Amino acid sequence: MPRWRALPEELDPQVREFAEQLRRLVERSGLGIAAVADRTGYSKTSWERYLNGRLLPPRGAAEALAEVTGTDVGHLGTLWELAERAWSRSELRHDVTMEAIRVAEAKAALGEFGPPPEKAERTKRPAAAGAAAAPSSAPTALRDDEAGPPTSPMPDSGLPRDPGSRDVREKAIPVRKPKAPKEPRAPKSPKPPAPASARRNTVLFAVGAVGALLVVAAGVLLLGTGSNDGQVSPGAIATPSAGSPSSLPDGVKCAGATCAGKDPETMGCGGAHATTAGSATVGASYLEVRYSKACGAAWARITQAAPGDTLRISGTGGRAVTESGRVDKGADGHTRMIPVADSRQASACAALLSGRKGCTTPRPSDRSPEG
Repeated sequence: MPRWRALPEELDPQVREFAEQLRRLVERSGLGIAAVADRTGYSKTSWERYLNGRLLPPRGAAEALAEVTGTDVGHLGTLWELAERAWSRSELRHDVTMEAIRVAEAKAALGEFGPPPEKAERTKRPAAAGAAAAPSSAPTALRDDEAGPPTSPMPDSGLPRDPGSRDVREKAIPVRKPKAPKEPRAPKSPKPPAPASARRNTVLFAVGAVGALLVVAAGVLLLGTGSNDGQVSPGAIATPSAGSPSSLPDGVKCAGATCAGKDPETMGCGGAHATTAGSATVGASYLEVRYSKACGAAWARITQAAPGDTLRISGTGGRAVTESGRVDKGADGHTRMIPVADSRQASACAALLSGRKGCTTPRPSDRSPEG
């Protein structure tokens, strides 16, 4: 039985109740965390985080655990929904608190500095200017050498003034000479229109390009149509063609014939992309046929086995493909993949060192994925 760590004190009560319920299900099943991870398709590290309250498991992981432990999926799904809402509320409160802390730190950092030096310097300038302007309040006469360049005489305002003094308006408001009018620019001559022969050549080139594309498309459609209309000959294994990388789900690296002889975990065909298509209990061991619709492949898996036990996955039909495996260490093992088009085209058999042998029986095709 696993030894649990204490759940975090700041954990929401509903999330804490859900984590404790998951622990009780694992304890009641008698499985270790490694066995739970292998049967549900989620890693051991993920289950340690789920069961210790550091991370809320996804709904698929909770449903997979319910199927492995024989618990009602609907009841556990209801508890998961309540825990998910509480988890979202906790994250929102945490984000608001962290934002308030960042704002307070920013204000405190700005308060450590005094007013900008420009503002202090502006306050000193008016006082200095007033002190300098006080003794020189009397008007000063303009000298001849300070006068600007000669300008046109200002009109008489009609006010009496000294004949020897100059009109101060010539100093304060100098008269500017009027600018010469700009010469009008000559209009640009329009470009001559393109000759009719050039336009005709362009139209003919475009029509020829479109016609060539249509011919190529028709050839591709005709050559891509087979004569067997997608039918599979009796006794052969129908294997789906390998899809392009863009059509495969995230993490899946092969499909159909390209998965033959490859490890399902390395190619990303296990976990949420696999279901149990058949199972059997051989002695104390549990034998399964694992099928991935996304990869179009199947493989055999055995748990609670002993080193030296062997297992085999076989396809149906005249050109059946077989892959064998052996448990070298530990209690679990699986074979490499064989390409199949349907979960009913594969069966698994196991031979234990104790002498016990057995093969799987197919499950109903409408069984939901185990994760």
